Amino acid sequence: MGRTTQTEWDAQTYHEVSDPQVEWARDVVARAELAGDERVLDAGCGAGRVTRLLIDALPDGHVLAVDASQQMLDQAAEQLGDVAERVTFHRSDLSRLAVDDPVDVVFSNAVFHWILDHEGLFSRLSDALRPGGLLVAQCGGAGNIARVIETTRRVSHRPPFDDHLADFEREWYFADLETTKRRLEQAGFVDVDTDLEPRDAVLPLGGHAERFLMAIVLRLHMERLPEDLRYPFAEAVARELADDDGLVTLDYVRLNLKARKP
Repeated sequence: MGRTTQTEWDAQTYHEVSDPQVEWARDVVARAELAGDERVLDAGCGAGRVTRLLIDALPDGHVLAVDASQQMLDQAAEQLGDVAERVTFHRSDLSRLAVDDPVDVVFSNAVFHWILDHEGLFSRLSDALRPGGLLVAQCGGAGNIARVIETTRRVSHRPPFDDHLADFEREWYFADLETTKRRLEQAGFVDVDTDLEPRDAVLPLGGHAERFLMAIVLRLHMERLPEDLRYPFAEAVARELADDDGLVTLDYVRLNLKARKP
């Protein structure tokens, strides 16, 4: 469980299609109950849209924006150029994260399920927090995109995709509540609160759903496919998921977690 998934992303496309992630993040920011002067670590800042939400909530604070993808960091720096003095960007895999000065809050949205070693992750995040600091995050939880996964598996075993994907093993980790609570407590956190929240994302066929799948859900599948099969594969998955009105429902289940370092 020590591996992490590949770190590079199509940051521009992610920036354009990540509306669902931004909407989820609004609730996570609200749960952090920021006073406005904290130093916040954005653990997996992505293309910067969610980092912007944090900056807006921190008129007298600062954000340490961390991501393993240089493309994401470059995109975030471009998008946040007007508030550059309030953001520090740092490239690091979260499972190997080390910070010089502990922060008041560790925030994360739609990231932890890409990391397979949650024991190591929570230990690193605890080290990044000052005593009394808060961890507030949301990621994919048990049951996340189950219908999407099953549909993708079926399409992967059909020609011409099967030559490239038949032996593919997904590299997400959707943890359950009890396991997450136990791992947080083992990492030294107290006042641990976890829950699962269904949050479907509904996207239209005809480009948007397909681009979303390519950039996010099927990102690792895209890396194994030749370029001429990437859109057709995403389109095939999207069409199987679509209803009669041409809407694709992605059955997201979000794992919310909140905990404090003593």
